[in-house]
Amino acid sequence: MATSLIAKTLNSIKNPQLLRPLTLQFASIATVQSENPSSSFTFADSDSNSSSSCNDSNIYMRKGLPNCNVKGEKDSSSVTMPMSLMTGSIVGKRFYKQVTTREADDGNGWNVMLDYRTLKTPSKRPLKLPTLALAKAIAAEWDYQQTDGIRPFTMPLMKLACTALDRVPLTRPKIIEHLMKKFSQDLVFCRAPEDNVLTSGVYGDMFFHEIYSTITEQLNERQVEKFDPLIGWIKSEFGFKPVVYSCLFGGKQEEGLLKAIENLLKQTDDCQLAVIDAIASAAHSLIIAVGIVKGKLDIEEAIELIRLEEDFQVLVDTWGLVEGGHDIDIADLRVQISSAAVFLGLSRK
Repeated sequence: MATSLIAKTLNSIKNPQLLRPLTLQFASIATVQSENPSSSFTFADSDSNSSSSCNDSNIYMRKGLPNCNVKGEKDSSSVTMPMSLMTGSIVGKRFYKQVTTREADDGNGWNVMLDYRTLKTPSKRPLKLPTLALAKAIAAEWDYQQTDGIRPFTMPLMKLACTALDRVPLTRPKIIEHLMKKFSQDLVFCRAPEDNVLTSGVYGDMFFHEIYSTITEQLNERQVEKFDPLIGWIKSEFGFKPVVYSCLFGGKQEEGLLKAIENLLKQTDDCQLAVIDAIASAAHSLIIAVGIVKGKLDIEEAIELIRLEEDFQVLVDTWGLVEGGHDIDIADLRVQISSAAVFLGLSRK
């Protein structure tokens, strides 16, 4: 669905390597937690009540003259988005007619304008974007919204921008710490367990035990085929070969590799770290996130690696692909990975 939101912008991009195989198949597969038609925007002066919080579904506006979108004039009006923008619920009715972009007053970045109002993040920071391409893509998301309500689950780029502007600058050390804690359990390092005493105990019947052994052996071969080239790239890129494991609790990696990955994360800008965090969360793999950011993996390759084990299970399972289950999971994954990759490409100057 979101293809229609940013197609015009993507057509103007001169093929960043990251977007080479781009097959955006955004779909509105998010579950709407609340569709209360009475929920509406509150037209209120954001300075009139200092105790007001953005942790609700109200949109706060500073009132100003409708000609404030002319370049060179000071913009005295703004729209502050509620924190519920990040949750997925419908946050209110569309109150604006036109969505445009303009250069920021300081000449460093681009703003999105709803009529004559400058859009702000839930933390009341101006939504100042690093490139015109990203600003136009986010403007397209806002322009797509219908009269009956603003649907955040159709605005993945907007949500990533708010994360990069609001969350990352304040919690950067914690984000990096969390990513490094999960690194020992990275999906790319995991292998299907070999035949052992535990599996023979679970599958006491020799016939079923042999079937299980055959399936795990085939999965292991597939993992070696798909994951090993990426592991080879990690060794050449960072100078250390990762340790593979079959334990559910992961395995300890070399200190040198840990330090190299951590240094890479520390050197990222806010947009890059927001993208890495989003992809790593969806993929259960920091390595896949780094691979996308460094241009080693494209979107389709990343999705194939993320879904390797589950797709294999679908293939060997009697029930195959479960409609309303597996297909929704796949669509959701495509939205998360594709939107993050597009955001990364559009944010690069």
